[in-house]
Amino acid sequence: VQLQASGGGLVQAGGSLRLSCAASGFTFSRYAMGWFRQAPGKEREFVAAISWNDVNSDYADFVKGRFTISRDNAKKTVYLQMNSLGPEDTAVYYCAAKDPSGPYAYRTDYAYWGRGTQVTVSS
Repeated sequence: VQLQASGGGLVQAGGSLRLSCAASGFTFSRYAMGWFRQAPGKEREFVAAISWNDVNSDYADFVKGRFTISRDNAKKTVYLQMNSLGPEDTAVYYCAAKDPSGPYAYRTDYAYWGRGTQVTVSS
């Protein structure tokens, strides 16, 4: 199983980034996918998730209206479009996979994790 996140980088406040996470080694279309993030000295926290069939999605309150999660089952890839970024969004962003049932916000429910991609937002 492999989850390879990419698309992170350095961006100015107010800017945008699009993260991607390419999956392999498991049946991607049968799994819900989530994005989490971890800032230095803080616990890893839920950001967004999407159901296996792209019907349902869930977002942390602090990203609602700014971030959008999507997936392409044919490409075995999940995306996180991040707009209106602020310094508080600086963190390592991880993608993860869980069984198709909800809820989606609990870190311990996720079976597979990627290594993460660094997002740094300068003020």
